[in-house]
Amino acid sequence: MKVVAFNGSPRPEGNTYHALRLVTAELEKAGIETEIICVGTRPLRGCMACGACAKRKDGVCAYGDDGLNAWVEKAREADGIILGSPVHFSGMTGAMKCFCDRLAYVSNGTDILYHKVGAAVAAVRRSGGIPTVDALLHYLTYHQMLIPTSNYWPVIHGRNPGEVLQDAEGVQIMQVLGQNMAWLLKMREKGLADAPAPQPKN
Repeated sequence: MKVVAFNGSPRPEGNTYHALRLVTAELEKAGIETEIICVGTRPLRGCMACGACAKRKDGVCAYGDDGLNAWVEKAREADGIILGSPVHFSGMTGAMKCFCDRLAYVSNGTDILYHKVGAAVAAVRRSGGIPTVDALLHYLTYHQMLIPTSNYWPVIHGRNPGEVLQDAEGVQIMQVLGQNMAWLLKMREKGLADAPAPQPKN
């Protein structure tokens, strides 16, 4: 099994990265392969609403020359995904919004996201973490993904890179999220043999 985490931060090893590493470390302990991809460091265009991917239903964006299509393939190959973003003005970063919009659109009618396991995390200096996680979760629930929970909202606090590791409660939240995600992935794998997922409808 494999989980791919998409980091929407413009800082490849900032606090969002550290939050994702706390989650993926727990997945790795459970024998699940992980990869973190930083989508926040590259200029990404927003969805142009051309409708080409909706017509083809092949998971390919007509404007994928900015790296998006390679990331979509990573999501297609994965059993689970994590969406992570720092908080910019009580929301996800602009790059993460562009990525999530286009990933969600090209995934319609495909097997890229539907009924896989998906989680979301936010790294924040002070406030705006919950609205950010909520917005990220919209993409996961739209695709009928299985969403693991933690023992509190998946938000971790810190300003300078690495500072989130001093947030003891936040660290525990990320670790519990990783443990629950690993458990859900394993339950899904075992369950699919006896209970195949319904065909996606959109």
